[in-house]
Amino acid sequence: MTTADTKPSERIAKRIARAGLCSRREAERWIEQGRVSVDGTVLTTPAFTVTDDNNVVVDGKPLPAKQETRLWRYHKPPGLVTTNRDELGRDTIFDHLPKNLPRVLTVGRLDLNSEGLLLLTNDGDLARKLELPATGWTRRYRVRVYGRVDQAKLEPLKRGVTIEGIGYDSIIASVDKQQGSNAWLTVSLREGKNREIRRVMEYLGWPVSRLIRLAYGPFQLGNLKAGDVEPVPHKVLREQLGQGR
Repeated sequence: MTTADTKPSERIAKRIARAGLCSRREAERWIEQGRVSVDGTVLTTPAFTVTDDNNVVVDGKPLPAKQETRLWRYHKPPGLVTTNRDELGRDTIFDHLPKNLPRVLTVGRLDLNSEGLLLLTNDGDLARKLELPATGWTRRYRVRVYGRVDQAKLEPLKRGVTIEGIGYDSIIASVDKQQGSNAWLTVSLREGKNREIRRVMEYLGWPVSRLIRLAYGPFQLGNLKAGDVEPVPHKVLREQLGQGR
């Protein structure tokens, strides 16, 4: 409840995330590093609330105004790094996004040689929420591997697998087509650890030669062409996330 004399307040890290600069967790690190000030005072702890009347500065620049939460579908081509800048000088997805797109963050990542659906948002807090395994959304992929695949060897993946001390949760994989020495699979998982599908398939003896993400939760790649970006309609965003009002 607020009155005419009391403006709504929120934690500083959430306000920074809502401005689209980073996730809430990363904002907390920035605060601890002394990169954030409020009304001229440098913060040392994220345990601080602000209202619209406060002057928030990040890295010497005024915090952008809170934006309406938005989500976009992006068809990432292979050969691009999913990061803002790459220490090896490789092209990133941000080098190729439309110039009229506002500052956005990715929901999770696709590695250099992977392609397909990547969700983008201007809300860092939302990005973090959608990345959490607790959200429970299934990621679905079309995967081409080298070798003759035995469906029976894929079945145990449903119970999870541990490779070199790293545990991977349930993976549902099925053979769609065997073409000579290559096979196409459909693979679904909920966790999505770094290079998970590539590592698991190589462990089984079938190196991945192509990996395309088809869906992330309720959002589909569909007919989106490589490099294209399309906004998720506000109505759909509200229905799926309770966001975008």
